[in-house]
Amino acid sequence: MQKISPFLWFDHQAEEAANFYVSLFPGSKVVRVTRASDAAPGPTGSVLVVEFELFGQAFKALNGGPTFHFTEAVSFMVDCEDQAEVDHYWDALIADGGAPSACGWLKDKYGLSWQIVPKRLVALLSDPDKAKASRVMAAMMQMGKIDVAKIEAAAAG
Repeated sequence: MQKISPFLWFDHQAEEAANFYVSLFPGSKVVRVTRASDAAPGPTGSVLVVEFELFGQAFKALNGGPTFHFTEAVSFMVDCEDQAEVDHYWDALIADGGAPSACGWLKDKYGLSWQIVPKRLVALLSDPDKAKASRVMAAMMQMGKIDVAKIEAAAAG
């Protein structure tokens, strides 16, 4: 068991969100659903906490009501091998009410922020050739979803 894991506050969609995320990431699973007792807030038997794993990373999701909302101050970054993987996660996470943002960031339909980042972008941004890295940064700053071919073209000059 991990000592530290993200604990996500949802209004009432914790189980729905966990099932959605588990469906997107291979090898992921819902581990446990804890239901409210008569002493807990909310209706007895309703979903209180959902524990799930994405790529082996433990998460917990709470149905805490409408008091708190996600912000961009916390996001989850998905390292992608190639453009196909970027496209897959990007399209799935903005579907049904999600919203694209800038530089590989998006919000899913629950308001949670994600960064969908091809590994090639990270490599090019850290290239020892500062002019190349700067061109890649300038190209990325113009993008919503990261386009690997465009960042490669920027790197080439």
